[in-house]
Amino acid sequence: MDALFDDGPAPPCPAPFNLAAHVLARAAQTPDKVALAVIGMTGADRWSFGRLEAAVRGTATGLQRLGLEPGDRVLMRIGNTVDFPIAFLGALAADLVPVPTSALLTVPEITAIARDLAPRLILTQPGVALPMPAPCPVLDTAALAGMRDLPPADYAMGDPDRPGYVIYTSGTSGVPRAVLHAHRAIWARRMMWEGWYGLRETDRLLHAGAFNWTYTLGTGLLDPWTVGATALIRDADVMPTQIPLLMKRHDATIFAAAPGVYRQMLRADMPALPRLRHGLSAGEKLPDTTREKWESTTGTSVYEAFGMSECSTFVSGSPARPAPAGALGYPQPGRRVAVLDGDRIVPRNSPGTLAVSTRDPGLMLRYLGAPEATAARLSGEWFLTGDSVVMDDDGALRYLGRTDDMMNAGGVRVSPIEVENAMNAHPAIQESAAAELRLKADTSVISCFYVADQDLDPEELSAFAADRLARYKCPRLFRRVEALPKGGNGKILRRALRQTWETEHGQA
Repeated sequence: MDALFDDGPAPPCPAPFNLAAHVLARAAQTPDKVALAVIGMTGADRWSFGRLEAAVRGTATGLQRLGLEPGDRVLMRIGNTVDFPIAFLGALAADLVPVPTSALLTVPEITAIARDLAPRLILTQPGVALPMPAPCPVLDTAALAGMRDLPPADYAMGDPDRPGYVIYTSGTSGVPRAVLHAHRAIWARRMMWEGWYGLRETDRLLHAGAFNWTYTLGTGLLDPWTVGATALIRDADVMPTQIPLLMKRHDATIFAAAPGVYRQMLRADMPALPRLRHGLSAGEKLPDTTREKWESTTGTSVYEAFGMSECSTFVSGSPARPAPAGALGYPQPGRRVAVLDGDRIVPRNSPGTLAVSTRDPGLMLRYLGAPEATAARLSGEWFLTGDSVVMDDDGALRYLGRTDDMMNAGGVRVSPIEVENAMNAHPAIQESAAAELRLKADTSVISCFYVADQDLDPEELSAFAADRLARYKCPRLFRRVEALPKGGNGKILRRALRQTWETEHGQA
Protein backbone atom coordinates (compact mmCIF):
# COMPACT_ATOMS: atom_id res chain seq x y z
CA MET A 1 0.00 0.00 0.00
CA ASP A 2 1.27 3.49 -0.84
CA ALA A 3 2.21 5.92 1.92
CA LEU A 4 -0.69 8.21 1.07
CA PHE A 5 -3.50 9.59 3.23
CA ASP A 6 -6.58 11.04 1.57
CA ASP A 7 -10.09 10.56 2.97
CA GLY A 8 -11.58 13.38 0.93
CA PRO A 9 -11.16 17.16 1.01
CA ALA A 10 -12.32 19.45 3.78
CA PRO A 11 -15.37 21.68 3.09
CA PRO A 12 -14.29 24.66 0.96
CA CYS A 13 -13.77 28.05 2.54
CA PRO A 14 -16.83 30.27 2.03
CA ALA A 15 -16.58 33.42 -0.04
CA PRO A 16 -16.47 36.33 0.49
CA PHE A 17 -14.37 35.87 3.61
CA ASN A 18 -12.40 37.76 6.24
CA LEU A 19 -10.19 36.01 8.79
CA ALA A 20 -10.99 38.41 11.65
CA ALA A 21 -14.73 38.24 10.99
CA HIS A 22 -14.57 34.45 11.08
CA VAL A 23 -12.63 34.39 14.37
CA LEU A 24 -14.95 36.85 16.11
CA ALA A 25 -18.28 35.64 14.73
CA ARG A 26 -19.31 34.35 18.18
CA ALA A 27 -19.33 37.92 19.52
CA ALA A 28 -22.77 38.46 18.02
CA GLN A 29 -24.15 35.36 19.77
CA THR A 30 -22.40 35.55 23.16
CA PRO A 31 -21.17 39.15 23.59
CA ASP A 32 -20.91 38.86 27.38
CA LYS A 33 -19.04 35.54 27.53
CA VAL A 34 -15.38 35.77 28.54
CA ALA A 35 -13.27 35.33 25.42
CA LEU A 36 -9.89 36.06 27.04
CA ALA A 37 -8.53 36.11 30.57
CA VAL A 38 -4.94 37.20 31.13
CA ILE A 39 -4.29 35.44 34.42
CA GLY A 40 -1.72 36.20 37.09
CA MET A 41 -1.06 35.15 40.65
CA THR A 42 -3.08 38.07 42.05
CA GLY A 43 -5.91 38.45 39.54
CA ALA A 44 -7.05 38.41 35.93
CA ASP A 45 -7.78 40.89 33.14
CA ARG A 46 -10.94 39.63 31.42
CA TRP A 47 -12.17 40.48 27.95
CA SER A 48 -15.66 39.53 26.80
CA PHE A 49 -16.31 38.62 23.19
CA GLY A 50 -18.18 41.88 22.77
CA ARG A 51 -15.37 43.99 24.23
CA LEU A 52 -12.77 42.15 22.21
CA GLU A 53 -14.61 42.61 18.91
CA ALA A 54 -15.21 46.30 19.63
CA ALA A 55 -11.49 46.80 20.27
CA VAL A 56 -10.55 44.96 17.07
CA ARG A 57 -13.01 46.82 14.85
CA GLY A 58 -12.15 50.17 16.45
CA THR A 59 -8.47 49.46 15.75
CA ALA A 60 -9.39 48.69 12.14
CA THR A 61 -11.07 52.09 11.89
CA GLY A 62 -8.00 53.81 13.33
CA LEU A 63 -5.67 52.09 10.89
CA GLN A 64 -7.90 53.01 7.95
CA ARG A 65 -7.89 56.66 9.09
CA LEU A 66 -4.10 56.66 8.77
CA GLY A 67 -4.55 56.29 5.03
CA LEU A 68 -3.52 52.64 4.81
CA GLU A 69 -4.98 50.69 1.90
CA PRO A 70 -5.94 47.01 1.50
CA GLY A 71 -2.86 44.85 1.06
CA ASP A 72 -0.48 47.23 2.85
CA ARG A 73 1.93 45.44 5.17
CA VAL A 74 2.02 46.32 8.87
CA LEU A 75 5.16 45.24 10.72
CA MET A 76 4.35 44.26 14.31
CA ARG A 77 7.03 44.89 16.97
CA ILE A 78 4.84 44.18 20.00
CA GLY A 79 5.76 41.98 22.95
CA ASN A 80 3.74 39.78 25.27
CA THR A 81 0.67 41.97 25.76
CA VAL A 82 -3.00 41.88 24.74
CA ASP A 83 -2.17 44.66 22.27
CA PHE A 84 -0.71 41.97 20.03
CA PRO A 85 -3.83 39.95 19.08
CA ILE A 86 -6.00 43.09 18.96
CA ALA A 87 -3.63 44.76 16.51
CA PHE A 88 -3.24 41.54 14.48
CA LEU A 89 -7.00 41.06 14.05
CA GLY A 90 -7.60 44.80 13.63
CA ALA A 91 -5.24 44.89 10.67
CA LEU A 92 -6.91 41.85 9.12
CA ALA A 93 -10.37 43.31 9.65
CA ALA A 94 -9.25 46.31 7.56
CA ASP A 95 -7.72 44.03 4.89
CA LEU A 96 -4.18 45.00 5.82
CA VAL A 97 -1.43 42.38 6.03
CA PRO A 98 0.00 42.12 9.59
CA VAL A 99 3.53 40.78 9.97
CA PRO A 100 4.20 39.56 13.54
CA THR A 101 7.87 39.28 14.49
CA SER A 102 9.69 38.16 17.61
CA ALA A 103 10.23 40.95 20.11
CA LEU A 104 13.70 39.47 20.74
CA LEU A 105 15.04 40.38 17.30
CA THR A 106 17.94 42.83 17.33
CA VAL A 107 18.22 46.09 15.42
CA PRO A 108 20.30 44.54 12.58
CA GLU A 109 17.92 41.57 12.30
CA ILE A 110 14.74 43.63 12.14
CA THR A 111 16.39 46.19 9.84
CA ALA A 112 17.14 43.44 7.32
CA ILE A 113 13.56 42.16 7.54
CA ALA A 114 12.06 45.64 7.09
CA ARG A 115 14.29 46.27 4.09
CA ASP A 116 12.82 43.26 2.28
CA LEU A 117 9.28 43.64 3.60
CA ALA A 118 8.72 47.32 2.73
CA PRO A 119 6.00 47.89 5.38
CA ARG A 120 3.69 50.92 5.30
CA LEU A 121 3.42 51.08 9.11
CA ILE A 122 5.28 49.74 12.15
CA LEU A 123 3.42 49.00 15.40
CA THR A 124 5.65 48.98 18.45
CA GLN A 125 5.97 49.27 22.19
CA PRO A 126 8.78 50.67 24.35
CA GLY A 127 11.85 48.48 24.68
CA VAL A 128 11.39 46.54 21.42
CA ALA A 129 14.07 47.01 18.75
CA LEU A 130 13.07 48.91 15.60
CA PRO A 131 14.64 49.00 12.14
CA MET A 132 17.18 51.76 11.71
CA PRO A 133 16.33 53.95 10.03
CA ALA A 134 12.59 53.33 10.18
CA PRO A 135 11.32 52.96 6.59
CA CYS A 136 7.79 54.16 7.39
CA PRO A 137 5.70 55.75 10.17
CA VAL A 138 5.84 54.13 13.64
CA LEU A 139 2.82 53.86 15.94
CA ASP A 140 3.14 52.82 19.58
CA THR A 141 0.76 50.73 21.66
CA ALA A 142 -0.53 53.77 23.55
CA ALA A 143 -1.82 55.24 20.29
CA LEU A 144 -3.17 51.83 19.29
CA ALA A 145 -5.09 51.54 22.56
CA GLY A 146 -6.69 54.89 21.85
CA MET A 147 -8.24 53.47 18.67
CA ARG A 148 -10.26 50.81 20.46
CA ASP A 149 -13.16 53.14 21.26
CA LEU A 150 -13.50 54.41 17.69
CA PRO A 151 -16.63 53.51 15.69
CA PRO A 152 -16.38 49.92 14.48
CA ALA A 153 -15.14 49.35 10.96
CA ASP A 154 -17.02 47.01 8.67
CA TYR A 155 -15.11 43.82 8.02
CA ALA A 156 -13.41 43.97 4.62
CA MET A 157 -14.72 40.89 2.88
CA GLY A 158 -13.10 39.40 -0.20
CA ASP A 159 -11.48 36.43 -1.92
CA PRO A 160 -10.38 33.89 0.73
CA ASP A 161 -7.21 33.32 -1.34
CA ARG A 162 -6.02 36.93 -1.03
CA PRO A 163 -3.00 37.73 1.18
CA GLY A 164 -3.85 37.68 4.89
CA TYR A 165 -0.71 37.76 7.04
CA VAL A 166 3.02 37.04 6.98
CA ILE A 167 5.07 35.06 9.48
CA TYR A 168 8.81 34.55 9.46
CA THR A 169 10.50 31.19 9.64
CA SER A 170 14.21 30.34 9.63
CA GLY A 171 13.49 27.22 7.57
CA THR A 172 16.23 24.71 6.86
CA SER A 173 18.69 27.30 5.59
CA GLY A 174 18.81 29.44 8.71
CA VAL A 175 17.83 32.47 6.59
CA PRO A 176 14.54 34.05 7.68
CA ARG A 177 11.81 33.51 5.09
CA ALA A 178 8.64 35.59 4.85
CA VAL A 179 5.77 33.09 4.65
CA LEU A 180 2.67 34.66 3.10
CA HIS A 181 -0.64 33.09 4.18
CA ALA A 182 -4.13 33.68 2.80
CA HIS A 183 -7.23 34.61 4.79
CA ARG A 184 -8.41 31.02 4.23
CA ALA A 185 -5.62 29.71 6.52
CA ILE A 186 -7.92 30.14 9.53
CA TRP A 187 -10.61 28.04 7.83
CA ALA A 188 -8.11 25.18 7.44
CA ARG A 189 -7.52 25.20 11.19
CA ARG A 190 -11.01 23.73 11.67
CA MET A 191 -9.39 20.37 10.87
CA MET A 192 -7.44 20.66 14.12
CA TRP A 193 -10.52 20.97 16.32
CA GLU A 194 -11.17 17.23 16.28
CA GLY A 195 -7.93 16.13 14.62
CA TRP A 196 -5.84 17.46 17.54
CA TYR A 197 -7.60 19.51 20.23
CA GLY A 198 -10.96 17.87 20.86
CA LEU A 199 -12.02 21.52 21.21
CA ARG A 200 -15.51 22.46 22.46
CA GLU A 201 -17.38 25.71 23.00
CA THR A 202 -17.40 25.05 26.75
CA ASP A 203 -13.60 24.70 26.97
CA ARG A 204 -11.23 26.95 28.86
CA LEU A 205 -7.91 26.53 27.06
CA LEU A 206 -4.81 27.71 28.90
CA HIS A 207 -1.78 28.31 26.69
CA ALA A 208 1.57 28.78 28.43
CA GLY A 209 3.16 30.75 25.57
CA ALA A 210 3.47 34.46 24.97
CA PHE A 211 0.87 36.38 22.96
CA ASN A 212 3.34 37.06 20.16
CA TRP A 213 4.29 33.43 19.51
CA THR A 214 2.46 31.94 16.51
CA TYR A 215 1.74 28.72 18.46
CA THR A 216 -0.06 30.81 21.09
CA LEU A 217 -1.76 33.01 18.53
CA GLY A 218 -3.30 30.06 16.68
CA THR A 219 -3.84 27.35 19.30
CA GLY A 220 -4.21 29.61 22.32
CA LEU A 221 -6.35 32.44 20.93
CA LEU A 222 -7.76 32.25 17.39
CA ASP A 223 -9.04 28.67 17.53
CA PRO A 224 -10.76 28.95 20.94
CA TRP A 225 -12.38 32.25 19.88
CA THR A 226 -13.56 30.77 16.58
CA VAL A 227 -15.33 27.90 18.35
CA GLY A 228 -16.65 30.21 21.10
CA ALA A 229 -14.40 28.91 23.90
CA THR A 230 -12.45 30.91 26.49
CA ALA A 231 -8.72 31.52 26.07
CA LEU A 232 -6.56 31.72 29.20
CA ILE A 233 -3.09 33.28 28.83
CA ARG A 234 -0.67 33.56 31.71
CA ASP A 235 0.65 36.98 32.67
CA ALA A 236 4.25 37.58 31.65
CA ASP A 237 5.37 37.48 35.31
CA VAL A 238 4.04 33.97 35.96
CA MET A 239 6.75 31.31 36.22
CA PRO A 240 6.23 27.87 34.65
CA THR A 241 6.21 26.24 38.08
CA GLN A 242 3.24 28.47 39.03
CA ILE A 243 1.11 27.48 36.04
CA PRO A 244 -0.46 24.38 37.67
CA LEU A 245 -1.95 26.51 40.44
CA LEU A 246 -3.45 28.87 37.85
CA MET A 247 -4.83 25.90 35.92
CA LYS A 248 -6.67 24.82 39.06
CA ARG A 249 -7.86 28.31 40.01
CA HIS A 250 -9.24 29.07 36.54
CA ASP A 251 -10.73 25.65 35.75
CA ALA A 252 -8.58 25.01 32.69
CA THR A 253 -9.95 22.11 30.67
CA ILE A 254 -7.18 21.96 28.03
CA PHE A 255 -3.55 22.97 28.51
CA ALA A 256 -1.13 23.79 25.68
CA ALA A 257 2.62 24.35 25.86
CA ALA A 258 5.98 23.47 24.37
CA PRO A 259 7.76 20.41 25.83
CA GLY A 260 10.19 22.55 27.82
CA VAL A 261 7.33 24.09 29.81
CA TYR A 262 5.98 20.64 30.68
CA ARG A 263 9.42 19.69 32.00
CA GLN A 264 9.66 22.82 34.16
CA MET A 265 6.15 22.43 35.54
CA LEU A 266 6.81 18.87 36.63
CA ARG A 267 9.67 20.01 38.86
CA ALA A 268 7.13 21.56 41.26
CA ASP A 269 4.27 20.05 43.22
CA MET A 270 1.25 19.45 41.00
CA PRO A 271 -2.18 20.13 42.52
CA ALA A 272 -5.19 18.02 41.64
CA LEU A 273 -6.68 19.21 38.34
CA PRO A 274 -10.18 17.71 38.19
CA ARG A 275 -11.34 19.91 35.27
CA LEU A 276 -8.36 19.21 33.01
CA ARG A 277 -9.19 16.80 30.17
CA HIS A 278 -5.82 16.70 28.39
CA GLY A 279 -2.72 18.58 27.31
CA LEU A 280 -1.41 19.66 23.89
CA SER A 281 2.23 19.83 22.84
CA ALA A 282 3.95 21.21 19.73
CA GLY A 283 7.15 22.92 18.65
CA GLU A 284 9.46 19.93 19.17
CA LYS A 285 9.17 16.26 20.08
CA LEU A 286 7.88 15.67 23.62
CA PRO A 287 10.36 13.34 25.38
CA ASP A 288 8.82 10.04 26.43
CA THR A 289 10.03 10.55 30.00
CA THR A 290 8.22 13.91 30.21
CA ARG A 291 5.03 12.43 28.79
CA GLU A 292 5.10 9.50 31.19
CA LYS A 293 5.66 11.74 34.21
CA TRP A 294 2.86 14.12 33.16
CA GLU A 295 0.40 11.30 32.63
CA SER A 296 1.24 9.59 35.93
CA THR A 297 1.08 12.90 37.83
CA THR A 298 -2.09 14.39 36.34
CA GLY A 299 -3.90 11.34 35.05
CA THR A 300 -4.38 13.04 31.67
CA SER A 301 -2.89 12.45 28.23
CA VAL A 302 -0.82 14.82 26.09
CA TYR A 303 -1.57 14.97 22.37
CA GLU A 304 1.22 16.11 20.08
CA ALA A 305 1.02 17.83 16.72
CA PHE A 306 3.49 18.27 13.92
CA GLY A 307 3.44 21.19 11.53
CA MET A 308 5.41 24.01 10.06
CA SER A 309 5.12 27.73 9.50
CA GLU A 310 4.14 27.07 5.89
CA CYS A 311 1.13 24.89 6.79
CA SER A 312 0.66 25.06 10.56
CA THR A 313 -0.10 21.67 12.16
CA PHE A 314 -1.54 18.95 9.95
CA VAL A 315 -0.42 15.72 11.68
CA SER A 316 -1.45 14.99 15.26
CA GLY A 317 -2.79 12.64 17.87
CA SER A 318 -6.15 13.50 19.40
CA PRO A 319 -8.62 12.33 22.04
CA ALA A 320 -10.63 10.70 19.24
CA ARG A 321 -7.55 8.95 17.80
CA PRO A 322 -4.48 8.90 20.04
CA ALA A 323 -1.11 8.44 18.36
CA PRO A 324 0.53 5.02 18.72
CA ALA A 325 3.58 4.90 20.98
CA GLY A 326 6.51 6.66 19.34
CA ALA A 327 4.46 8.13 16.49
CA LEU A 328 3.68 11.77 15.67
CA GLY A 329 0.07 10.95 15.00
CA TYR A 330 -2.20 10.76 11.97
CA PRO A 331 -2.86 13.21 9.14
CA GLN A 332 -5.90 15.20 10.18
CA PRO A 333 -9.20 14.45 8.41
CA GLY A 334 -9.48 16.61 5.30
CA ARG A 335 -5.72 16.61 4.64
CA ARG A 336 -3.96 14.93 1.74
CA VAL A 337 -0.49 13.77 2.84
CA ALA A 338 2.13 11.49 1.31
CA VAL A 339 5.67 10.20 1.90
CA LEU A 340 7.90 10.70 -1.14
CA ASP A 341 11.20 9.55 -2.54
CA GLY A 342 11.88 12.12 -5.23
CA ASP A 343 8.58 12.42 -7.09
CA ARG A 344 7.47 8.87 -6.20
CA ILE A 345 5.15 7.92 -3.32
CA VAL A 346 6.93 5.23 -1.32
CA PRO A 347 5.24 2.12 0.10
CA ARG A 348 4.08 2.23 3.71
CA ASN A 349 6.76 1.38 6.29
CA SER A 350 9.42 2.94 4.02
CA PRO A 351 11.28 6.17 4.91
CA GLY A 352 10.87 9.25 2.77
CA THR A 353 10.12 12.95 2.77
CA LEU A 354 6.82 14.10 4.26
CA ALA A 355 4.73 16.09 1.78
CA VAL A 356 1.39 17.85 1.94
CA SER A 357 -0.80 18.54 -1.09
CA THR A 358 -0.71 22.01 -2.58
CA ARG A 359 -4.53 21.79 -2.50
CA ASP A 360 -4.45 22.05 1.31
CA PRO A 361 -6.32 25.24 2.31
CA GLY A 362 -3.82 25.85 5.10
CA LEU A 363 -0.77 25.87 2.85
CA MET A 364 0.98 29.20 2.37
CA LEU A 365 0.58 31.23 -0.80
CA ARG A 366 4.35 31.62 -1.27
CA TYR A 367 7.58 32.91 0.20
CA LEU A 368 7.58 36.68 -0.29
CA GLY A 369 10.30 37.83 -2.67
CA ALA A 370 11.74 34.33 -3.03
CA PRO A 371 10.24 32.54 -6.04
CA GLU A 372 13.20 30.15 -6.28
CA ALA A 373 12.79 29.11 -2.65
CA THR A 374 9.07 28.57 -3.23
CA ALA A 375 9.69 26.47 -6.34
CA ALA A 376 12.33 24.38 -4.54
CA ARG A 377 9.70 23.17 -2.06
CA LEU A 378 7.30 21.96 -4.76
CA SER A 379 7.17 18.62 -6.56
CA GLY A 380 4.13 18.26 -8.77
CA GLU A 381 1.08 18.58 -6.53
CA TRP A 382 3.20 18.25 -3.39
CA PHE A 383 4.80 20.71 -0.98
CA LEU A 384 7.93 19.11 0.49
CA THR A 385 8.35 19.66 4.22
CA GLY A 386 12.00 18.60 4.41
CA ASP A 387 11.18 16.13 7.19
CA SER A 388 11.96 12.42 7.02
CA VAL A 389 9.15 10.11 8.18
CA VAL A 390 7.70 6.62 7.89
CA MET A 391 3.96 5.95 7.44
CA ASP A 392 2.76 2.82 9.26
CA ASP A 393 0.20 0.40 7.88
CA ASP A 394 -2.61 2.21 9.71
CA GLY A 395 -1.53 5.66 8.46
CA ALA A 396 0.33 6.83 11.59
CA LEU A 397 3.48 8.84 10.86
CA ARG A 398 6.77 8.29 12.68
CA TYR A 399 9.27 11.14 12.68
CA LEU A 400 12.89 10.43 11.77
CA GLY A 401 14.17 14.01 11.79
CA ARG A 402 14.86 16.80 9.34
CA THR A 403 16.06 15.35 6.07
CA ASP A 404 19.34 17.23 6.49
CA ASP A 405 19.58 16.17 10.16
CA MET A 406 19.61 12.45 9.41
CA MET A 407 22.88 10.83 10.50
CA ASN A 408 24.99 8.18 8.82
CA ALA A 409 26.57 5.38 10.84
CA GLY A 410 28.67 3.14 8.60
CA GLY A 411 26.28 3.59 5.71
CA VAL A 412 23.11 3.16 7.83
CA ARG A 413 20.82 6.14 8.31
CA VAL A 414 20.07 6.98 11.95
CA SER A 415 17.38 9.35 13.21
CA PRO A 416 18.53 11.92 15.78
CA ILE A 417 15.13 11.61 17.45
CA GLU A 418 15.77 7.98 18.32
CA VAL A 419 19.11 8.80 19.93
CA GLU A 420 17.68 11.78 21.79
CA ASN A 421 14.78 9.78 23.19
CA ALA A 422 17.24 7.27 24.60
CA MET A 423 19.54 9.88 26.13
CA ASN A 424 16.68 11.99 27.53
CA ALA A 425 15.82 9.05 29.76
CA HIS A 426 19.04 9.65 31.71
CA PRO A 427 18.06 11.09 35.10
CA ALA A 428 20.64 13.90 34.96
CA ILE A 429 19.95 15.01 31.38
CA GLN A 430 17.33 17.73 30.99
CA GLU A 431 17.29 17.58 27.19
CA SER A 432 19.62 16.51 24.42
CA ALA A 433 20.32 16.79 20.71
CA ALA A 434 22.12 14.30 18.49
CA ALA A 435 24.16 15.36 15.47
CA GLU A 436 26.70 13.85 13.13
CA LEU A 437 30.04 15.64 13.57
CA ARG A 438 32.90 15.60 11.10
CA LEU A 439 36.20 14.77 12.86
CA LYS A 440 38.23 14.65 9.65
CA ALA A 441 37.44 15.01 5.98
CA ASP A 442 36.64 11.31 5.80
CA THR A 443 35.52 10.60 9.37
CA SER A 444 32.32 11.55 11.20
CA VAL A 445 30.66 10.27 14.37
CA ILE A 446 27.29 10.48 16.08
CA SER A 447 27.52 12.93 18.96
CA CYS A 448 25.26 13.95 21.82
CA PHE A 449 24.92 17.51 23.11
CA TYR A 450 23.12 17.61 26.44
CA VAL A 451 21.84 20.07 29.03
CA ALA A 452 22.59 19.13 32.64
CA ASP A 453 23.60 20.82 35.88
CA GLN A 454 27.16 19.55 35.55
CA ASP A 455 29.44 17.60 33.24
CA LEU A 456 28.60 13.91 33.19
CA ASP A 457 31.05 11.03 32.91
CA PRO A 458 31.37 10.14 29.19
CA GLU A 459 32.01 6.48 29.98
CA GLU A 460 28.86 6.31 32.10
CA LEU A 461 26.88 8.00 29.30
CA SER A 462 28.31 5.55 26.76
CA ALA A 463 27.21 2.63 28.92
CA PHE A 464 23.78 4.19 29.37
CA ALA A 465 23.40 4.56 25.59
CA ALA A 466 24.65 1.01 24.95
CA ASP A 467 21.87 -0.40 27.12
CA ARG A 468 19.24 1.34 24.98
CA LEU A 469 20.59 1.64 21.45
CA ALA A 470 22.18 -0.62 18.86
CA ARG A 471 25.94 -0.13 18.80
CA TYR A 472 25.93 1.74 15.49
CA LYS A 473 23.40 4.27 16.89
CA CYS A 474 25.36 5.07 20.06
CA PRO A 475 27.00 8.49 20.36
CA ARG A 476 30.80 8.49 20.39
CA LEU A 477 31.16 12.03 21.68
CA PHE A 478 29.31 13.78 24.51
CA ARG A 479 29.32 17.50 25.20
CA ARG A 480 27.43 19.50 27.81
CA VAL A 481 25.96 22.84 26.70
CA GLU A 482 24.14 25.54 28.64
CA ALA A 483 21.19 25.42 26.23
CA LEU A 484 20.31 23.87 22.91
CA PRO A 485 19.91 26.30 19.99
CA LYS A 486 16.30 26.54 18.89
CA GLY A 487 14.38 28.41 16.23
CA GLY A 488 11.41 30.67 16.80
CA ASN A 489 9.11 27.66 16.60
CA GLY A 490 10.99 25.90 19.42
CA LYS A 491 12.58 23.22 17.24
CA ILE A 492 16.17 22.20 17.91
CA LEU A 493 18.66 23.62 15.38
CA ARG A 494 20.96 20.63 15.01
CA ARG A 495 22.70 22.23 12.07
CA ALA A 496 23.79 25.09 14.33
CA LEU A 497 25.31 22.59 16.77
CA ARG A 498 27.26 20.95 13.95
CA GLN A 499 28.47 24.24 12.53
CA THR A 500 29.57 25.60 15.91
CA TRP A 501 31.48 22.44 16.83
CA GLU A 502 33.16 22.10 13.44
CA THR A 503 34.17 25.77 13.44
CA GLU A 504 35.70 25.45 16.92
CA HIS A 505 37.61 22.33 15.89
CA GLY A 506 38.79 23.52 12.48
CA GLN A 507 36.51 21.27 10.44
CA ALA A 508 34.41 24.05 8.84
